[in-house]
This record gives sequence, structure tokens and C-alpha cells, in this order.
Amino acid sequence: MRSFLSRRPPFPVGPGERLLASATARRGGEGPQVVGGTRDALYLPARVPWERVASADWDVEESTLRVVEVADFGAPSPLHLLRLDDAERLLQLVRERVTASIAVQRHVRVAGRREVRILARRAPGSHGELAWFVEYDEGLDPADPRVDAVVQDALAAARADVGV
Repeated sequence: MRSFLSRRPPFPVGPGERLLASATARRGGEGPQVVGGTRDALYLPARVPWERVASADWDVEESTLRVVEVADFGAPSPLHLLRLDDAERLLQLVRERVTASIAVQRHVRVAGRREVRILARRAPGSHGELAWFVEYDEGLDPADPRVDAVVQDALAAARADVGV
């Protein structure tokens, strides 16, 4: 008898990808749907590369995975809420792959308690180009020259630290 993960996945995965973990998602009036992860991406069912997962949080009481995707500045971040059954392996994979995609993460104080987070991400296990992101605390205006100066200095220092 072949194991589940050696069988063809219940949804198409990218070339060279293999399903490593999965769980069943329950969505309102719709039937159950399988979601899963490979070495390169999370399938919700749309393919989301790990470096595009901004955050993933698990609500134990509701058995709900909340996945927020990285968005372009000013655009809303895509949000996925999934009620999952038997999700332990998938949750372990999500934690490991998202963490592996972070090359740089810095918190930089801008004004009072307000901060920006400087992030550099890349596909886990790759040596490709870094994608740089800045997350602003609420109340910080990226167009403010003082805020921008702090961000530019922090980005320059982070890039220098990783040899970019």
C-alpha cells in the first residue's frame, strides 16, 4: 500500500514539486477541500510561494489557519481563513517553510513606540535574489521625509549586512 504523500496530490502542483503535507479545509456551505504544501509553495488552493506568505497564525480553539499574503505597498493583503481538520503536519511545514524564507528581519524604531519592520525574503533553500519589504506600524506615513530617512538608512544597513 502506498502512503498518501506518494500518491498523486488532489490538486495540481508545480513542476518538480511534491506534496509534503496536507489537511482538509471546511468552508461554509462548500464541500471539503484539500490544502497542502510542497517544498516551494502553499496551496490554498491557489499556489502561494512561501516567500509571499507574510504571516500564518493558528487558532487552536477554532482550528483555523489565518494566512496573510505579502501585498504591494498600498494594496490590501490577501487573507485566507481556513478551518482545518488533522492539520498538525501541515502546520509544522508552514512554520518551517515561512521561517526558512526569511533572510533578514529587523525592527527599527521610528517615532515613540512606532516601528517599521525591514524584511528580506527568498524562496527557501534558494540562493536567488532577495525581495525586500517594509512593514509600517499604523500611524506612520511612508511619505513623511523623516520616516523615509529612517527606512532608507535601515534598508542600507540591512543590505550591507547581507552583502547586497
